Amino acid sequence: MTTLKTRPAAVTLTPNAEARVAQLMAAAPAGAIGVKLSTPRRGCSGLAYSVDYVTEEAKFDEKIETPGGIFYIDGASVLYLIGSTMDWVEDDFAAGFVFENPNAKGACGCGESFTV
Repeated sequence: MTTLKTRPAAVTLTPNAEARVAQLMAAAPAGAIGVKLSTPRRGCSGLAYSVDYVTEEAKFDEKIETPGGIFYIDGASVLYLIGSTMDWVEDDFAAGFVFENPNAKGACGCGESFTV
C-alpha cells in the first residue's frame, strides 16, 4: 500500500501572522472565505506582496488552514514564494506583514517590491 506524503506549505505563517489572519477574518466583509497572498507585478523591482480578502477559491490556489481562517496563496505566485516565512510585525510607527523569501534575489530601496 502506497502512503501519500503531504507536502509542506509553500509559505510558513508565524504565530503572529496566523493571529493577524484571525483578526482579518473576524472583521471580514460578507462573502469573504479567506485571505489570499499574491505577487502582482508592481514596484521598481518587479513583484510585490499583496494580501487581500478572497470570496471564492480558485482552482490552482494553495490552501492553508490556520486556526483563525483559511489562507490562500495565488497559484501563479507559489513558485516565487516556496520556502518563505510570513510574519506580522507591529512597532510604534508601522504595522504590516513581513516576508522572508529565499527566492528573492533583490528588493527595491523602500522594500515594497522584489525580484526573483
